[in-house]
Amino acid sequence: MENLDPKSIWLFFWTSMLRGMFFFIFLAIWASPFLAIVIGVTKNNILNTIVFLAIIWIILFILYVALCYFIAKLTYKYWKYELGEDAFKKESGIIWKKYISIPYERIQNVDIYRGVFARILGLSDVQIQTAGSSAVYYGRGGLAGMGAEGRLPGINKDIAEKLRDELIKRAKESKRGI
Repeated sequence: MENLDPKSIWLFFWTSMLRGMFFFIFLAIWASPFLAIVIGVTKNNILNTIVFLAIIWIILFILYVALCYFIAKLTYKYWKYELGEDAFKKESGIIWKKYISIPYERIQNVDIYRGVFARILGLSDVQIQTAGSSAVYYGRGGLAGMGAEGRLPGINKDIAEKLRDELIKRAKESKRGI
């Protein structure tokens, strides 16, 4: 099985950073007054308390960034795909593994999506849509109710185009044999 492009680590990293940033900022704003009370803020030590809280949040932010990078590395390591003889196969997941096998005759369309981060890194998001795919929203680039059953984020731009052409070719060949 083949891995995604190594630059996809940065795609996963920035995606997870942006997804969790709202929660991190909300938590920092909400928890700071409570932490100040626990520390015991008074009129005499208000500046010290602010500096102490800033140091705590900077340390927590650094840990958050490290965690996002670690998760991005694991996501890259465990996201693989393969063009088999009869079907496209994909596996993904860090804790809960997901194995998908899409027979070529079920492939209806193969789309390539390039978001801002992906374009900066020279990557593409390949979305394989099938006949009878589940009506679930599968993330960026997909329409609500029209999710792509096979999604490969972080594929090199040139490889994505070759992969799309190969999948469409195999889908047409398998439908002729029916």
